[in-house]
Amino acid sequence: MNATRIIAIRHGETDWNLGARIQGHTDIALNGTGRRQALQMAAALADEPLHHIYSSDLQRALATAQALADANGAPLTIDARLRERCFGSYEGQRFADIEVSDPDAALRWRKRDPAFAPPSGESLQDMQARVAHAVDALARQHLGQQIAIVAHGGVLDTLYRLSTRQGLQAPRTWELANTSINRLLWTPDSGLALVGWGDTSHLQQTGLDELAG
Repeated sequence: MNATRIIAIRHGETDWNLGARIQGHTDIALNGTGRRQALQMAAALADEPLHHIYSSDLQRALATAQALADANGAPLTIDARLRERCFGSYEGQRFADIEVSDPDAALRWRKRDPAFAPPSGESLQDMQARVAHAVDALARQHLGQQIAIVAHGGVLDTLYRLSTRQGLQAPRTWELANTSINRLLWTPDSGLALVGWGDTSHLQQTGLDELAG
């Protein structure tokens, strides 16, 4: 088959997720819930035929990917191109803080201005170009195979938009849940296509609390 199957996974929960803080490139670890979510996702995909796992180098994604590699046995490679969008000086703040300190910038951000970049940060259009290039390159290496990509909410949002041909400013109507399992198909002629999105049924499982530590 002249196609690559992709399972795209968002990292597990962090304390900054809970606190609605902007993470970006800041290297925040998984919290206890996030570690448990990673184990639950890994158990759900333990028998999935995976030829390779690719992960962002940020520890919240890498720890999630390592749980999958441990359960599945597929090799794991770090790829910094799969990082979250860089939010520069906004990282560590909440959106409400930006609305107070820089309302004009907050409005451009809320409207998803493709060219808007936070101070020392990255624009949506630049992030999309980065992610699209990385995923195209990885998928091209695995025609006829299935790979997993473990990354971040912004990366998964980009993949959803690319696979459904929605623009950067289209309102988001899809979920980006922690450790959700999302399935895509990539072909050389057509690029990405959506197969399934937002599967979190594995998070209903119990019994992994002790393992999560």
